[in-house]
Amino acid sequence: MAKPSLTASIQGIQAAQQALTRAGWTQKHLSTVVGCSRQPITKFFNGDAVSQTIFMRICEHLSLDWQEVAGLSPSSSITITSPSTQAHSPQTTGLLIQELRQKVYTSIREQCGTMRVLDMSYPIGVQDIYTNVNILEQITGNQHKRIDQLLKECDSEDFERFGLGKITEERIPGLEAVKTYQKLIILGKPGAGKTTFLKYLAIQCNEGYFEADRVPIFVTLKDFAEVENQPSLLEYISQRITHYPLPRIPKEIQEQELIELSTILHQGKALILLDGLDEVREEDHYRIIKEIRDFSEQYWNNHFVMTCRIAAWEYTFEKFTEVEVADFDQTQVADFANKWFCQKQVKASIFIKDLAQHPRIQQLAISPLLLTLICLTFEESGNFPYSRSELYKEGIDALLKKWDAKRGIQRDQGYKKLSHQRKEDLLSQLALVTFKKKDYFFKQSFLEQFIANYIRNLPHINSQSDELQLDSEAIVRSIEAQHGLLIERAKGIYSFSHLTFHEYFTAREIVFNSHPLDTILKELVKYATQQRWREIFLLVTEMLRDASMLLLPLKQYADKLLAGSDKIQHFLVGIDTQINTLECSQIKPAALRAFYFDIDFDIDENRTVALRLDHSANYLVCGSFLTRILEGVSLKEGIAIAQDYDATIENSNEQIITANSANTVMLIAINIAIISKQLNQNERAILKKLLQQLKGQPNDDEVTKEIADKARATAKKRLYIGNKGYFTSQEKEQLRKYYYTIQLLVECLQTDGCMLSPELRYEIENSLFLPGN
Repeated sequence: MAKPSLTASIQGIQAAQQALTRAGWTQKHLSTVVGCSRQPITKFFNGDAVSQTIFMRICEHLSLDWQEVAGLSPSSSITITSPSTQAHSPQTTGLLIQELRQKVYTSIREQCGTMRVLDMSYPIGVQDIYTNVNILEQITGNQHKRIDQLLKECDSEDFERFGLGKITEERIPGLEAVKTYQKLIILGKPGAGKTTFLKYLAIQCNEGYFEADRVPIFVTLKDFAEVENQPSLLEYISQRITHYPLPRIPKEIQEQELIELSTILHQGKALILLDGLDEVREEDHYRIIKEIRDFSEQYWNNHFVMTCRIAAWEYTFEKFTEVEVADFDQTQVADFANKWFCQKQVKASIFIKDLAQHPRIQQLAISPLLLTLICLTFEESGNFPYSRSELYKEGIDALLKKWDAKRGIQRDQGYKKLSHQRKEDLLSQLALVTFKKKDYFFKQSFLEQFIANYIRNLPHINSQSDELQLDSEAIVRSIEAQHGLLIERAKGIYSFSHLTFHEYFTAREIVFNSHPLDTILKELVKYATQQRWREIFLLVTEMLRDASMLLLPLKQYADKLLAGSDKIQHFLVGIDTQINTLECSQIKPAALRAFYFDIDFDIDENRTVALRLDHSANYLVCGSFLTRILEGVSLKEGIAIAQDYDATIENSNEQIITANSANTVMLIAINIAIISKQLNQNERAILKKLLQQLKGQPNDDEVTKEIADKARATAKKRLYIGNKGYFTSQEKEQLRKYYYTIQLLVECLQTDGCMLSPELRYEIENSLFLPGN
């Protein structure tokens, strides 16, 4: 025979919930008091049937009439109080907070515990990859600065090497900013790490490491805006935080959870995290902004943090403080890399070291999104691609297309007739025009007029100036807010977000939009000796289907630099003659000539061209130093000493031939000189002291360079050719320009994307540093 059972009515459940709250109990504690498992307690509060005995004991411990709770008493007078009329002791409130924290724990972990972006094949834990965020308390785009001030802040060397990522503003840790401001709006560029930071806050609160006395509430505003029936923010949160994903919930349960949530909010015990205001559709903007404003005013004493893209921020929430996410610095990049490559085959130390040797890629790494892309690329092969243009294009595609598309975000395009392709063409035109004029920063008025001139040629365009002005303003906002390729550096002053992108779009315009292309490329070579154009040449080489269109004019330009001097031509003839006396058949003739060309004039102490042409030129670096430092040793003998040294070294990684730079070779050469016993006492003491600097030091490139430079300075008192006055200042300048042009040519030849026939590649290489016909 079945045991009798009872079911609580809707009013009975609500009364029981309130009685439970007044007692400061959880359902788990109630099961202990009643002396049963959690299952019947859960069934009781869900409105399911439970045994009559347990039903009656539950009501007894909650001081409720069991007949009234079951709806069996005709004179039922259960009173349901509203949150505003309930009196809660601190102890009662604390227990309710803990109960709600338990309810939201799983949903927060599911919502915020992982991240997956771009082409990641699997999600990664937020806490496993999170890198501490820094905050700028002053919004960069709101500062009033002139272009000359911005240029002054980027001194010329840093500007060329690292582009526009120089740190000039004071930063504070992100967590410190959140602790400081009760209502905070975090602005940032696309891919700046805003969502990851907000998820990290949610997880930290969820686990009790941050504001453990509050209930974490994480809301993706795009999802909230698109829910059917347009619930209020309070209703959405009350359903979402304890039921993830959103199921169909009995109305009476929803009402009770709404009561509990309202109680917590009225007590100011919630950490409310609102993510991605910029991702809300245009038609929903006004409604969502009003919901946030009303909600934050009604529950004013809670802790609020909201995120939005910086250029999409056009609203004012009077009680909120606005701050900006700062770009990553080198420490943050290294921290991110160490976490990314942890327990992977590729080591983080290798990534960090290689990144430091690629300044243009390093510049992109200040963006967390682009750093993720760079790590993904490096992870595939263990090194960076020589064809940087493909990496840059992928980065631009990530910002222009993939970043929103992979998250299902559809934004107002600002100007719908301007496709992604048209935007790229527009940016390419802008890049070339401004790069030629050295305009790394440009005024908003110039930018808008430039865009107006571009779009007026599109079909179905109203050419009235007012309409064009409105359209151009919309496009500027679209490109900045949605893609982050242009950013406002100061009030009314823009630039490309990275110098790398400025260079990429410049090269793209030259290759794909220049007519006739061969004429344009011949004109381009006049910039060969200007350092700021170096990246343009490399990118153009990679983009061309036939690189000879650029490299042959570049070689001709280099030869013309020396064609007018008989003395220099005689010098080149002498070099070609001397290399035959060395009997170094294992080293390419072009590498030998490159080394001899600069054997005394110190154009390039790193011997870049010779080592690029043939790594065996390491023997020349070592032999040249020994020639200068050891009395009576010829270059041929110095090379032989270096080769003999390698023959005695069993570990190939410690040999001269495998050294990764001229500076590393110099360390070995110093040691060879010391053990040779052919040094005078003073020189021996100097070289020994130099090597002692390495003791206890890490394998640091800067330390190695410092030692190598000092050793070269010691040896420079003996010149190989002899008379420094052999050439005039003008002739020395010709030699420098020729060398740097050939260096650029060799770098272009060796880029991974250089499309050139093997025969022509061999022909160009073998004609380097030879006298003209």
